[in-house]
Parts: sequence; structure tokens; C-alpha cells
Amino acid sequence: YVAGSYDTQRDFELLNQEMAAVEKGQANRLFYLALPPSVFKPVTSMLKAACMSPTGWTRVIVEKPFGKDSASSADLSDHLQKLFSEEQLYRIDHYLGKEMVQNLISLRFGNMIFGPTWNRDSIASVTITFKEPFGTQGRGGYFDEFGIIRDVMQNHLLQILCLAAMEKPVTTSPDDIRNEKVKVLKAIPSLSLSSCVLGQYCGDPDSDHPDARLGYLEDPTVPEGSSCPTFAAAVLKINNERWDGVPFMLKCGKALDERKAEVRIQYKDVPGDIFNGGTVRNELVIRVQPDESVYVKVMTKTPGMSFNLQETELDLTYKSRYKDARLPEAYERLILDVFVGSQMHFVRSD
Repeated sequence: YVAGSYDTQRDFELLNQEMAAVEKGQANRLFYLALPPSVFKPVTSMLKAACMSPTGWTRVIVEKPFGKDSASSADLSDHLQKLFSEEQLYRIDHYLGKEMVQNLISLRFGNMIFGPTWNRDSIASVTITFKEPFGTQGRGGYFDEFGIIRDVMQNHLLQILCLAAMEKPVTTSPDDIRNEKVKVLKAIPSLSLSSCVLGQYCGDPDSDHPDARLGYLEDPTVPEGSSCPTFAAAVLKINNERWDGVPFMLKCGKALDERKAEVRIQYKDVPGDIFNGGTVRNELVIRVQPDESVYVKVMTKTPGMSFNLQETELDLTYKSRYKDARLPEAYERLILDVFVGSQMHFVRSD
């Protein structure tokens, strides 16, 4: 352990000496900025000045929040690009390390059954949801600086939207995939306030749980009278040939009724109904957490003599189907990707 200040070059030179003392032959260096965002700039400047590997690669993992608005994000991005090449920078979004998020590409482009219907002709809407059953739990001071939109929607949910909506990449190479993500983002018009709903949780006085009895403003670490949103829902449109007119609904919030993250693709009504309105729309659901699964809601005949319809599910729940499979933690996958130099599941500057 090497103690030092964030903005003193001499301390970083001592860190460099410590690393050099244990390195033999070719040595690679990976720096993970698990630090307050306010010190990203001075720390990266010092790393560049004093701690680059003389014999191997040097890579830097940048944690969110990546700036607080467009201006501060661009400022940080410009600063990092002056110091490091794009190949050295790994902007981490741990949702891109989750099993079912990574599975979106395989499901879409590895199955003939989904590909031809993955467009405005067959799909009515796409809903991407993130729910947490707990509030700020005494960390409201940090949360209040950012809010649910910066914390979850503009990173995790928007990255999932890109994977659900992008065109087929030329290959599965990191840059081909990230090129297609950028095309989707460019096709999304700016969000208007009329397409958003914002909320803030209040306490439930009848709850048995002491945390649930406290509203957001009753967290002592939250500034008095804060209007910081803890819930947000937004409808995005994608102005391209595949998705014109299909709403992409992003919903996220704290202190809700359950823990859940999922993508729900709802198909349109069957044309030429012959069942007197007895059908329900098909849905493909990719559940990211908890209990990773993929299931399709379909209509079938009820068993037995009758000819009534009922909704049922074709269900692939991972813990049932793959009993002995170990699903690595998201960070585990992503840090391994950094070691091997794969940027597929990291966010590019554009």
C-alpha cells in the first residue's frame, strides 16, 4: 500500500518506484480509477507523468459518473484523450458485463426466429426497466448530486437500448459493435420534457420495515427540499427505417415494489383475429436480474376438450436449464476483458 495525495507528482513517483521494484521483464500496468470523480483529472495527469509502464501496456479504467452534464463529460473526455489513446481507456459500465445484456447480441443475430420480426412491422413497443426495492439508505448526499437519470438511465438503460435496437454489425469485433451503437444514438432525437415522468419516493407509514417508512427527503443526508428525482420514465423514438414509430420506454427508480432489470419486447396484435378477441400480445422478455432468464409469452390452446386460448410461456430460466453453470459477476468479466485488451463491452468516447 502506498499512501499519497491525488495531485502531488512526488507521491506518484514513489508509487512508480514501488511498482518497478516488483516488476520483472515485461510488466503491464492497469489503473482502476475507483475514486471521487472530482479527482479524475489530476490523478490521470499524474499517472501519465510518472506511472506509465516502460516495458508493457498501460490501461486505465474510468468509473462512472463520467461527468455531470454534456459540458463536463466532454471536458473529461478531452482531458483523457490528450493523455491516453482510445486503446488505453476503458470506460466501465458494469451492466455491459451482465450475462443477459451480453446475450442480447446472440439472441438477435444468432436466431432466424427473431431477426425477421425485429422491426416496426412486428414490434409494438420496447420497455427497458430497472427497479430497486430500497431507497438511498443513508447515502442520499451522494445520490442527490446525480439523481436516477444520471445514475441509471443515461448509462445502463441507454446501453441496453443500443444493443436492442442496433443494426447487425459486420463482425463481433469491438469497433464494429460500437459503430452500430453510435448510429442508433445519432438517430434518437433529443428528449422533450413532455415525454418524461419524474418522481421522488415518499415514506409508507404503514410499512413493517423501518427504511420503508422514510421518504427520500427524510434521509438526513439529503439536502432539505431537494427536488432530485428517484424515479424516471422516458419515451425515446428512433428515427430510422427499422424503428420509426416504435416507442422505446425507459423506466428506473428506487424504493419500488421489487428488484428487477429487464427488457420487454411487445409484439403487435395478430392481424385478422379469428379468436373473438381472445388473444393477448406476444412478448419476448429478457430478465437481466434477478434470476437471469429469457421467456416468450405465447398463446396456446387450453389442454383438454375445450378450444379456448390461454397465455403461456416458453421459459429459459438459467438456474433451471444450466444448473451447474457459474455466471461470473459483471465486474469479473469486464476486468478480465481489460487484461486481454477487449473493448467490446466498454463505452467509446463518441
